Order: sequence, then C-alpha cells, then structure tokens
Amino acid sequence: MDYVFLHGGGQGGWVWAETIAALKLQDSGPLRTLALDVPGCGAKHGRDTSQTSVEDIATELLADIEAAGLRDVVLAGHSQAGSIMPHMLSARPDLFRRAIYISCSIPQPGQTVIAMMGNGVHGQNPDEIGWPVDPQTHTMEQRFKLMFCTGMDSATETAFMSRLGADAWPAPSYTHTDWRQDQLGQVPASYVLCLRDGILPMPWQEIFTQRFRTERSIYLDCGHQAMTTHPHSLAEILRHEAA
Repeated sequence: MDYVFLHGGGQGGWVWAETIAALKLQDSGPLRTLALDVPGCGAKHGRDTSQTSVEDIATELLADIEAAGLRDVVLAGHSQAGSIMPHMLSARPDLFRRAIYISCSIPQPGQTVIAMMGNGVHGQNPDEIGWPVDPQTHTMEQRFKLMFCTGMDSATETAFMSRLGADAWPAPSYTHTDWRQDQLGQVPASYVLCLRDGILPMPWQEIFTQRFRTERSIYLDCGHQAMTTHPHSLAEILRHEAA
C-alpha cells in the first residue's frame, strides 16, 4: 500500500513522523510512505515562494509523488491541506485510491482562507470559523496553544511549539479564491473529525465533510493534532479506510 501525507499550515512533513512509524508497526505487508512538503515548508524551507500559486503547489506535490514512484495512493491530509488536495485529485484522479481528510478545511469558491477564518471568536459569525479566543487580546502563542496543543503533555507541547510556525505556506495560498471543488467525489473520500479540535469546531467540520463530498465520517476523541497525540489510533483509521 502507498500512503502520501500532506501537512497543514505552519508545519511540514515532519509532523507525520509518529503516524508513519505507527503505520509501519501495524502493517506487516508491503508499505511505502511519503510525507510531502509544501514549497517553503520542511525540507523546502527557505525557498522564495512569494509567487507560488495554489496551482503551482499542487503541480509540484504531484511531481513529488510521481518521482517517488508511488501509485494507487491513499492521500491523507490535515487542516489547510484540504485546500490543496482537491486540486491534486482533480488533476490526477488516476493516481489516487482514496483521499482522507483529517480535520481539513476549504473556503467556498470566491472566498480566501483569511476570510474563511475571520477576525472574531468561534460562533460569533455564522459565516466565519473564528478563533478559540479573541485575536485582538491574546498573543499568537496563547492562541496556538489552544488551537494545536489539546491533549499534549508538557514535553510534547514544548517540542511542538518550538517548531510550529517556522514553516510557511506560500503567501498566495492565503489570498487564492478559485478553489477546485467541481470534481470532488471522483476519488472516494473519508473525513476524520477531531472531537476536541481547538481550531475547527465540530459544526464546521461537519460542513467540511459536505464540501469535500466524503463518503464516510470517522470520529476521533482528540484535538487538532491527531497525528501527534493519537498516532496509533490515526494509523488504524488510515489502514481501515485504505482497505
């Protein structure tokens, strides 16, 4: 089985290390994995991505998969990865066996990622996701801990926070509005909803299951960083959905 992993915002392919290790422990059969890096993130950190479009990102990631010789791929993405995965799936549906969205989001066509998030708190505006606390009165570190660190012990939180934000998605990905959703459903898809997610409240995750036209919903009792706090449970889900 071939698995490809795509990270969310402010992170890199490194975030999947524990889940990939768990997957290899659980699966005794032939297994190949690839943790992608969006331009500017992970192994691609430091590149000038000021002119890198969403289409450029998708094209490069598809090339990375093909260069690795992977086929019949299970594509697992997290958070902001949801905005790129449909572009990849619609460009090369023949390359993928299944898509698995893990607490993923995607704006409506005509909307930016920034507008989708908004400036208020969760529940304040029905058309915006919002933030767990008022971004005007709380520091970025305070917000990040509430958004990302649910379920982490002190050592894991410290290690994760030391890396979070060092990787930056290309700026054009935050102002893009032409989101590819017309061919969603062509590749079978599942959505993993994180019950204690500090970024995407459950009602919004339910909305995204519909936007991605997923066939199946799986609920996991964890925060946003399922791959960090529950790698073995997530690996079990991936194996089941891949089958």
